[in-house]
Amino acid sequence: MLLSTYSEESEIKQRNSTIPSDFKQPTDAVISTSNVASEHKPLQARLSLKFAEMDGVTRLVEREHFGPLLVQKPFYPEGQKICHVVIIHPPGGVVGGDQLEISAQVDAFANAQIITPGAAKWYKANGHTSHQKIRVNVKKGGSLEWVPQETIFYNNANVEIDHQVILEDDAVYVSCEILCFGRTAYGETFSNGQIKQRTSIKRNNKLIWLEQIHLLGESSAMSGALALSGKTVCATLILTGKTISQPMIDLAREETNKITKRADQVGMSQLKSALVVRYLGDSSEVAKQVMLCVWGLLRPELIGCAAIVPRMWNT
Repeated sequence: MLLSTYSEESEIKQRNSTIPSDFKQPTDAVISTSNVASEHKPLQARLSLKFAEMDGVTRLVEREHFGPLLVQKPFYPEGQKICHVVIIHPPGGVVGGDQLEISAQVDAFANAQIITPGAAKWYKANGHTSHQKIRVNVKKGGSLEWVPQETIFYNNANVEIDHQVILEDDAVYVSCEILCFGRTAYGETFSNGQIKQRTSIKRNNKLIWLEQIHLLGESSAMSGALALSGKTVCATLILTGKTISQPMIDLAREETNKITKRADQVGMSQLKSALVVRYLGDSSEVAKQVMLCVWGLLRPELIGCAAIVPRMWNT
């Protein structure tokens, strides 16, 4: 996948022009480009969303934001049952030291889908660690599909991501993550830097999923079988809320094998409380196709709606 060229200094210079006027820092806080690395002031941004069902319509009833992290008008491409929102981060990338927080609550019998307009880019650290916290709460009978586009970790990034999900009774949660290590189109590898990620899912206060990774770009483990096996793209799809039938899982395996042309790039595990799908390879486009294929096949069983490709994924 072709990506735009980048320099740390140009990204920071462009921030004041890409951030809407009501998000800009005071004049005396504007970064001097004469000494970008030492005077960089990290951005802090928070976004809180709440969805509720009203007479058969899921509505975005609350939205609060601080800093350059927001959603615009919700839309309904598949009817009023499911509310779609796009999270926008105007700076376009995360520089070392930035801190992002996103929280979403889906009330009983409401249904929401959260997407992003493009790939998330985590730039080099410059001595600072970037943080992202995601908090999700879905009440009984509700569903949330968390399906952002791919995440790209530039070489020398230092990132910590904490993703916590709380589900109630039969709530459905779908999460898709596509992680790309380095800009391979430009010959860049993730040879230096650090990525820490923790994902936990609880249902009725009982932990049903916990996953933690700690990747060091300079570590030989990156090429080992217990890490990335030398691959540059990994993707994970987690579906929880209903048990998927074995025939449907078998069909999903057959269809994904047609996409990858090999059986060793995709794995599926039906656990007691979740179905987990993995892709490990070197193509973000193939990863997207695999994730969309499985999601498309299983979505009707999970939330009773035919699958449609989010329009942002087509841009």
